[in-house]
Amino acid sequence: MVEVILMACIGALAAVMANLGIAVFNDGLRPIVPENLEGRMSRKELGVTAFAMSFGLVIGFGIPISIAGSIILIHSILLGTDIIGLAFNRGKINSVLAGAAGALYGAGIYYGLQVVVDAFAMLPLNFAEGFNKIGEPVVVSFMVFPAIAVALQFGIKKGILTFIVAAIARQLIVFANTDKLISINGTQVVLSPEGIALIIGMIFLIAFAVREKSDEKNLSALAALFTERVSKIKKYVWVLMISGGLVAAATSQLLIAGDPISLNLLSEGKIAEGGIASLAKAIGFVPLIASTAIATGVYGPVGFTFVFGAGIFSPNPFIAAILGAVIILVEVMILTQLAKVLDRYPGIRASGENIRTAMTRVLEVALLIGGANAANAIVPGLGFFAIAGIYLLNEAAGRPIVRMAVGPVGAIAVGIIGNILVLLGLYVPPAG
Repeated sequence: MVEVILMACIGALAAVMANLGIAVFNDGLRPIVPENLEGRMSRKELGVTAFAMSFGLVIGFGIPISIAGSIILIHSILLGTDIIGLAFNRGKINSVLAGAAGALYGAGIYYGLQVVVDAFAMLPLNFAEGFNKIGEPVVVSFMVFPAIAVALQFGIKKGILTFIVAAIARQLIVFANTDKLISINGTQVVLSPEGIALIIGMIFLIAFAVREKSDEKNLSALAALFTERVSKIKKYVWVLMISGGLVAAATSQLLIAGDPISLNLLSEGKIAEGGIASLAKAIGFVPLIASTAIATGVYGPVGFTFVFGAGIFSPNPFIAAILGAVIILVEVMILTQLAKVLDRYPGIRASGENIRTAMTRVLEVALLIGGANAANAIVPGLGFFAIAGIYLLNEAAGRPIVRMAVGPVGAIAVGIIGNILVLLGLYVPPAG
């Protein structure tokens, strides 16, 4: 019951914040919300835009990955509450209605996920085990994203250098873990190879980015230009703190995760590795989220996403809630100083978009491979055929399904087809 209340509260508060223009989760929506708040776009147009930008990601990305890992990907909730909040006109009554709808939506996602998982077990061909293979390539592939971001921003040679050093670091950790070379007081210390590779890649990215400095006279131009909008975010910091606390508490209970990588690690019981991946992702997204927040006056319901790492590493949900609230407070209070840093180091500011692009490309490839492996485990032979066909037909049709969703959606389709074939007597699942 506590879990449902948590999910309902997150859904309600996120929908209200979206309705009032305090915070939205979709980074692409953040620059558009002020267009409505300042009278240049109607509420109806904003609501339609929110639906167009977020609905496909909820259905095709958030929910399939949540099902695969049995942990709710935060996108499933907060992209939906963006749509709900922005569909209602602003106003006290409408804000209450948006909150109520958001609460029902949050609770519905929680119950709906469990219903789907339970339904899998009742099918003649239970494809839950095969479906879980979707996340396997994601964890390993994710460590590549810093090298891709470096290549996009600083050139292919530096990207290759970053990739090679990260790969070597990974293999050294694998060797050290296998041969028990690392120990403290006789106790073996097992490090995450992917986590170390990710940290090494991020060090290279940050090191290259800070080498680009702007002239002293340009300092704090971003902060000075948008002082009023930063003040608006600070005005509602108490609301954002509640949101951060709720999300951190839910994460500590393993109800939700902030990204597919940490979600898959947590679902495998790799808590420390999931925390490291979550924090690395948060560091990478600081320039992007900070820049859009400063420029628009619209924050994110999970801030820079450090609240997920706080939740993962917290011993209980109460401490997680306190840490989540404090983290959001600190983030908002340092926005002006952060703007000065971003002005001083334009390389760091530019890295935000490159990091997002790199993560998207890595996830597209990893989820496609994972989806193919899952589909082939469900129905051998047909699985690879179906995923290849769905991917290429989707490309030919102009990509109505986002690339990241093709693998998970295709695996679900193969699972449904496999069950139909079993019922028709046209397919006999392998024993065991």
